[in-house]
Amino acid sequence: MTRQRWSSRTVFILAAVGSAVGLGNLWRFPYLVGKYGGGAFLIPYLIALVLIGVPLLILELAVGQKMQQGVIGSYQKLNPSCGGLGLLALISSFIIVSYYAVVMAWSLIYLFASFGVQWSGNAESYFYQEVLQISDSVNSLGGINKSVLVALLIIWILVYFCIRQGTKSVGRVVRYTVPLPVILLGALLLRAVTLPGFIDGWAMYLTPDWRALLNPEVWTAAFSQIFYTLSLAFGIMITYGSYKDYDDDIAKNAWITALLNSGTSLFAGFVVFGVLGYMAGETGTSLTELAASGPGLAFVVFPEALSLMPLSGLFSLLFFLMLLLLGIDSAFSLAEAVNAAVVDRYQQLPITKVSIIVCCAAAIAGVIYTTRAGLYLLDIVDHFITSYNLLLVGICQSILVGWLYGAEKMRRYINQVSDWQVGKWWNLAVKYFVPLVLVTLLVAQLSQDLKISYEGYPAWALAIGWVIAIIPFVVFLLLLIINQSQKKA
Repeated sequence: MTRQRWSSRTVFILAAVGSAVGLGNLWRFPYLVGKYGGGAFLIPYLIALVLIGVPLLILELAVGQKMQQGVIGSYQKLNPSCGGLGLLALISSFIIVSYYAVVMAWSLIYLFASFGVQWSGNAESYFYQEVLQISDSVNSLGGINKSVLVALLIIWILVYFCIRQGTKSVGRVVRYTVPLPVILLGALLLRAVTLPGFIDGWAMYLTPDWRALLNPEVWTAAFSQIFYTLSLAFGIMITYGSYKDYDDDIAKNAWITALLNSGTSLFAGFVVFGVLGYMAGETGTSLTELAASGPGLAFVVFPEALSLMPLSGLFSLLFFLMLLLLGIDSAFSLAEAVNAAVVDRYQQLPITKVSIIVCCAAAIAGVIYTTRAGLYLLDIVDHFITSYNLLLVGICQSILVGWLYGAEKMRRYINQVSDWQVGKWWNLAVKYFVPLVLVTLLVAQLSQDLKISYEGYPAWALAIGWVIAIIPFVVFLLLLIINQSQKKA
């Protein structure tokens, strides 16, 4: 069977950028800048981009393009015993997309609620009581929230139509869903600079507090942000790389994708801090407090700020349309990584049928997050998946390529097909620096979780997170041991 192909290099870049640019660019990056020294945070962020982000992105694109397989098949070609690592990545991707789509469902609800700005007057109460109908604690599921469930089904219908023809349908979609959010961000930026107080927000965003660079937590946050924002260790970039021709450019495409992703984050920061500066003046709340609101920035703080503006309905509509478009690209890229692995294994199945199966399965898996305790469960699962599963995949794939397959061997292939040559620094990054940094992040997170119960959740709830983190990794280890035993036999 002929492998799917991107219709052009531009479409590939759009797809890769669309996967990388998501909600984290809009709320997590500005939040980290506000929390960790303003403009000073950009120094460790850019260092992390060069030392961790780009080397791993080059690695994943090269693996997919050279092996011409999805994540499981690519790892098996690198080393016959390591197919289980691909399974670990895909299990993680499947779990993530099951709850990520629920966040998109919230965005869809807000999009319709923008007509009339229904949260006006009490954005916090609207989000928690009207949209989520949240229960008192994780101990009380409280039944299904029907409005979120309906919105979730709509999201999965949209995702299905995005991936049902593989690269053909994805290519058509990303031509609009990637540039349009940037245009909408531009419109919101123009509105922000007309608001009183916007300059105060920008001052906080850009003014560096150099003392922050002495705080190890700042560097940890910067390296974590780069790792997650580029869609690394999900299997996405390996899958997208496998849809390119064997002799297509790798290094230049990786740098363009990484720089466009980081550029979008920096651009979003001007919008977010400009609006927060206005809101701080209108409500008497400190900028630091507003910037530190984390995920609540997208569904509580920003909506409240929008409700205070003239033409609040119009700009609310633009904001949540942008949020939906940013999220939908990331969501369908996660689903596409799973699709590719299934099609590689069962080539007789048409892509449309595989897409239906994957979307239905993920939609069913996401129903638990539409309960009134859904936010708590989502928070727990997201914490353990991103803190452990993805870091483990990143560490293992660095060892696999850097040591077992050979970093120099892969670098020679990259330079053979790339306009921009990759120096031997890449070998050092893949073999030493990347695994060292990711192990440090993993150990730091494990130490913290063993000392303090995450967010004070009860033991039974945290046990769900530990199971999700441990079992897929144990499956990978068992498959590795079985394969090694069969080779010796």
